[in-house]
Amino acid sequence: MLGFGPIAFAVPWVLAALAVLPVLWWLLRVTPPAPRVVRFPAIRLLRDLTAREETPARTPLWLLILRLIVAALLILALAGPLLNPRAALPGSGPLLLLVDNGWASGRDWTSRRAAMEELVSQAERQNRPVVLLPTARPAGGEAVKASPPLPASEARRLIQALEPHPWPTDRAGALEAVRGLAARGSAHTVWLSDGIGDRTARGLAETLQRMGSLEILDDSAEKPPHLLLPPSSEGAGLSARVVRADASRPESVTVRLSGADGRLLTRQPVAFDAGQLTREVRFEVPAELRNDAASLRVENDTTAGATVLLDERWRRRPVGLASGRASGENQPLLSDLHYLERALAPYNEVRRGEPDELLKRDLAVLVLSDIGALTGQEAQTIEDWVRKGGVLLRFAGPRLAQNPDRLVPVRLRLGDRALGGALSWSEPAKLQPFDGRSPFAGLHIPDDVAVSRQVLAEPALDLADRTWARLQDGTPLVTSEKRGDGYIVLVHTTASPEWSNLPMSGLFVDMLRRLVTLSGGVAGGAHGGTLEPLEVLDGFGRLVPPPAAAFPIAGDAGADVIGPRHPPGFYGTEEARRALNLTATLTRIEPLGAMPGGVARGPYGTRGEVALKPALLGIALSLAMIDLLIALMLRGLLGGWRFGGKRRRAGAAAAVLLTLGAALPMAAAPWTPARADDAQSTKVTAETYLAYVRTGDGTVDDTSRAGLESLVDVLTRRTAVEAAGAVGVDPESDELAFYPLLYWPVSGGQRALTDHARARLNEYMRNGGTILFDTRDQSAGAVGGNQALQGMVQGLDIPPLALVPPDHVLTKSFYLLNDFPGRYNGGNLWIEAREGRANDGVSPVLIGGNDWAAAWAANRNGQPLYAVVPGGERQREMAYRFGVNLVMYALTGNYKADQVHVPAILERLGQ
Repeated sequence: MLGFGPIAFAVPWVLAALAVLPVLWWLLRVTPPAPRVVRFPAIRLLRDLTAREETPARTPLWLLILRLIVAALLILALAGPLLNPRAALPGSGPLLLLVDNGWASGRDWTSRRAAMEELVSQAERQNRPVVLLPTARPAGGEAVKASPPLPASEARRLIQALEPHPWPTDRAGALEAVRGLAARGSAHTVWLSDGIGDRTARGLAETLQRMGSLEILDDSAEKPPHLLLPPSSEGAGLSARVVRADASRPESVTVRLSGADGRLLTRQPVAFDAGQLTREVRFEVPAELRNDAASLRVENDTTAGATVLLDERWRRRPVGLASGRASGENQPLLSDLHYLERALAPYNEVRRGEPDELLKRDLAVLVLSDIGALTGQEAQTIEDWVRKGGVLLRFAGPRLAQNPDRLVPVRLRLGDRALGGALSWSEPAKLQPFDGRSPFAGLHIPDDVAVSRQVLAEPALDLADRTWARLQDGTPLVTSEKRGDGYIVLVHTTASPEWSNLPMSGLFVDMLRRLVTLSGGVAGGAHGGTLEPLEVLDGFGRLVPPPAAAFPIAGDAGADVIGPRHPPGFYGTEEARRALNLTATLTRIEPLGAMPGGVARGPYGTRGEVALKPALLGIALSLAMIDLLIALMLRGLLGGWRFGGKRRRAGAAAAVLLTLGAALPMAAAPWTPARADDAQSTKVTAETYLAYVRTGDGTVDDTSRAGLESLVDVLTRRTAVEAAGAVGVDPESDELAFYPLLYWPVSGGQRALTDHARARLNEYMRNGGTILFDTRDQSAGAVGGNQALQGMVQGLDIPPLALVPPDHVLTKSFYLLNDFPGRYNGGNLWIEAREGRANDGVSPVLIGGNDWAAAWAANRNGQPLYAVVPGGERQREMAYRFGVNLVMYALTGNYKADQVHVPAILERLGQ
C-alpha cells in the first residue's frame, strides 16, 4: 500500500497507467469533421455533387482536457484510494478476529460487522489470511472452534453469515481454541468484545498477547449493555429491575411494556445515578392491559438480556368457580356464583364447572362455595393441586356447616352461629381492622359491612396464627393454612348476601383480589412431560420461529438450561405457553475490567478509513456522459444543434454545466427509494380514513390510533360509512386534504407550529376540513384555560366559538344526544358560533376536553383500554355515539338540519 499523508492507494501499481495520458492526448487531438449539409435540387442533382477533399478538424482544448480528466479519474479509482488509511497491521502472521457473539453483542452488531469487514480489507491489502473465532457456541451446540486461515473473500462470506446468539459466550472454550492456535505461530489479534467481563477474560487476553499483538474493540462506554430481570406481580402492577455493568456515571433508559402484536401498552423511564447498578421500574396498568402484555424490553437495547417474555404467570390468573347449591339459577341475585363472578371477572378469567372438570385445565384459584363433603378422590386431586401452588378458596354455608371435610384450614364446629340461637348475637357483628400480618392489611372496612351468620372454628393453639380476618367479638371470619406451595383459605360465611352483606360491598372485591395474588399462576407449578419450542428469541431480542436445532425442554426445567439447544423463548402450546427468560438466572453483569499492559483498546466507530473508489468512479461516469453529449453536438446529431454561433455555444455550455451540477451530487449521494408518504397518499385517496395528529408522545399517539380504529369499527357496523382505518399525520409535512376529520390530542410536550404548518392547517380548514382539539383535561373552560392549546392555536384562523346549542345538527346527525361524554364527563364542547354557508355549514374547529380517544380505544380483542368515569360502560356507549355523530357531521354537514327531517325527528322524540 502506497501512502501520501492522509491518502493511500490499496493497488498502487495501477498508477503506472497515468503514463499513458500523453498518448491519449495525441490520440484525442483529432476528431472527424462535422457532416456538411448538401441540398439536392431535383434538376441539378448530379451537377452539384462534386467530391471535395476533407481535412480533419482539431478537438477543442477544453474537450481534450475533459477526456483526460475522465481517464485519470478511472486510473485513480482502480488504484483503490483511501482517505485516512490505517497503519499496517502489526506482525506478519494471520489476522485473528476474536468475536464475542453472545447475548450482549446484538445491541451494536452493525458497527461490529463493519469493523470486521474493514479489518479483513486491511488484511487483504497486506496479503494476510484471516482466522475467525466466535466465542459463543454455534446453534448446533458444538464446541467453540476457530476457522482455518482464510482468504479475504471467504472471510467476508463467514462474517456476513455470522449472527449474535441469545445465550452467553463460552470464553473458556474460546481460550482452549486459542491455545490450539498458539502452537501454529504468531498472529495479530483483534478482539471485538461485548464489554462484559468474566473470570476468564483476563486469562484469554494474556494468552492472545503471547501469540503476538492484541487490540480490543469495545463500545460499552457509548452503548452499555443492560439486563432486565423478570418482573414480580404486586396487585395490579408489575415491578421489574434493570441491571447495568458500569456504575461510574449517570444514565437514563426506558422500559416498554408491549402486547403480543408489538403494540406499546405503556413505557416508564429509569434513571441511574452514579454508583447505582440496579434500579426498579414499576408498571401500574389496568387488568385489561396487563392481560395483553407479552414482553418487557429496554428501549434501544436489542439483546435477549434486555428482553423479558411474559406468560400466564404475569397475566390475569384463571379462577374456577363451583357451588354446592343450585338455588338462584333463575334468580341470579340469590346465587353465590353471581356475586363471585361479578367481583372477579373484571380482573381475572372466570370459569364455571365441577371441581374435577375445572382442574383439567390450568387454574390458579379454585373457589368452592358451600360444597360439603367431597369424595376421597376429589379431595385428593384438589389437595395435590394445592401443594403445587394453587389456592383453594372456600365459602361456608349450610352444607359445609353440616359436612366439613379435611380440606379446611381449621377444625369446624357442626352447625352454624346465627341470630336467635344459644350463641346468637344481639345484632349483626362488624369486622375488626385487619392485622398487619394478614394479606388484607391496609384495606378499608366500610361501616355498613356486617355478618349475621357464620360457621365457627374450634379453639386451637394455632388458631390465631391461621386467622386473617376477625369479627369485633374476636371470632374468626377468614382462616388459612399453607399446604405445600399453595393455600387453603376459608371464609366462614356465604358468598351471597344470605348470611352477610359483605358480598355486596367493595371490600369483598378487594379481599378476593388479594387472595388471587397468593397463587403461583398457571405456570407456577411443576409441569409434566416436555414442552415444545413455539417461538424463540434471536440475538437481537426478536421473537422468531424456532430453528431446527432447538429442542423441547422438560416441564420443570429452569432457565439454567438456556443454550444452543434451548434458546430463550416460548415453549409449550398456544393455549399454555411457558416463557423461558435468559435473565431468570443471569442476574448480574460486570464490565470487561483491566487488561494486561500493552493492549490497545478503543471503540468501534473511530477507525476513520474511507474508500474513495466509489466516488471517483461516479464522477468519472458523470463526466463521460457529458463528453458523449458534447460529441453528439459537435457531430450535429442533436437535431439543429451545432457548435456554430455564439448563442448555440452558450446554450451548449449551459447544458453542460447543468448536467454536471446534477450528476456530481448523484455520484456522491446514495440511492434512496421513493418517499413513503407517496404510498400513504395513494392509500388514503382510495378509501376514507380518519386522521389524528402525531404529538411525539408515544402513549398519546397509540391511544389516538386505537381510539380512531375502534370508532371506525363502530361506524362500519352501525352506519353506511365505509371507513378503512386511522392514519397518523404531521401537519408540517403530510397532506391533510385527504381526511374529512382530524383528531388533535393536546399534549404539553408538543412543539410549536411553524409558519408553514399554520398555513397548511388554515388551508385545510378553509377547504372543508374539521379539526377536533381534545385538551384531555375535562375542563369546562377548555378554550381559554389550557396554556398548551392557547400556544398551539396562535396564528390559526379560528372562528368565534360558542358552546354547542341544544338544537345543533351535531346533536342529531345520527343519534339524538344531549351531551358529549368521553373518558370523562362534564366538560363543554365548543364549536363555531355562527354556522356559515361555507363548507355546508360544518364548523372547521371543535374544542373540548373529555378525552374521547381514550373512551373509544380498545385492544384487538375488543376490550376497552381505559376506564370511563363516572358513568361506566353506559358512558362509553354515549362516547361512541358522539364519535358517530361527529363523523357523520363532518361528512354530511347540515343535511340533518334540513326542515324536511324535522317531522321524523319530532316523532322519534315523542312530541
